[in-house]
Amino acid sequence: MSPELIAVLAVIAVAMAFDYTNGFHDAANAIATSISTRALTPRIALGLAAVGNFIGAHFGAGVAKTVGDGLVTLPTGVESLGVVFAGVLGAIIWNLITWYFGLPSSSSHALFGGLVGATLFAADGIVQWGNIVEKVLIPMVLSPMVGLVLGFLVMLAIMWLFRKGQPGKLSRGFRWAQTVSAAAMSVGHGMQDAAKTMGIIVLALYTGGFQESKTHIPGWVFWTSAAMLAAGTYAGGWRIIRTLGRKIIDLGPAEGFAAETVASAVLYFNALVLKAPISTTHTITSAIMGVGSTKRLSAVRWNVAGNIVIAWIITFPAAAAIACLAYLLVRPLF
Repeated sequence: MSPELIAVLAVIAVAMAFDYTNGFHDAANAIATSISTRALTPRIALGLAAVGNFIGAHFGAGVAKTVGDGLVTLPTGVESLGVVFAGVLGAIIWNLITWYFGLPSSSSHALFGGLVGATLFAADGIVQWGNIVEKVLIPMVLSPMVGLVLGFLVMLAIMWLFRKGQPGKLSRGFRWAQTVSAAAMSVGHGMQDAAKTMGIIVLALYTGGFQESKTHIPGWVFWTSAAMLAAGTYAGGWRIIRTLGRKIIDLGPAEGFAAETVASAVLYFNALVLKAPISTTHTITSAIMGVGSTKRLSAVRWNVAGNIVIAWIITFPAAAAIACLAYLLVRPLF
């Protein structure tokens, strides 16, 4: 077995580990609101999210190409595979840290930060800062703002349309509607997050010299990335589910439906139209805040929201710093 093949297999293995942690770390994105409103039982919600993630992964090719070819440039060779390995490892470690504290940080930005941090130490590695700003930093700011505003507006529209309805019947109706919105959210999560792992594997295959194209995604990459994300999602990330579902605001079925509908729409638009890798965590969390603000501003527990925002801000540099250290440790192996 050649050194290049061993190195590529090591990167694929760590990418699969990231995919799994992404699943249980970000499972809350798709199901926390459905669980907190009792629209779905936890296991049914997790199963629905896993299936949705698996399906969505097969529609995320545009996002995968952005991650694999648009953020960093590495020369081919075993040494560069060490950079990819360290970058993904940095993202995994940051995912585990934020999971432990129950903070719904962005696995996407952890991955991007890890790649950038490791690339800065690599010989002949190039960070495509223009694309980082356009594809990562600007969406990082805009997607939560869009989620917040749309969440507020959609919830106002629901309140106006159903202002004469009977509360009991409306609650039951929106619980059923949440099954659809949770499924849509799960598919959108798969489009975004499984695609990022696919992009990493393609980057490893190209850098290792096992394919000539920077953007071609082999069929087995779709299936393995989708399956691992689905498995991680089904394992669940209960610490973060509690934060999103209960600690930001007390959600009812109508609020949960509005938040999930807004978040999934934003995810679909970015994945299918812009092909931009945005954070599912940022999107659903800001949508929940926007929906909650329609009750009254004090209904949102802004101290919890503030901790989440701090985690958002520090995720990229923190994962980059961890990846730098990881690269210094693994460089002798590549």
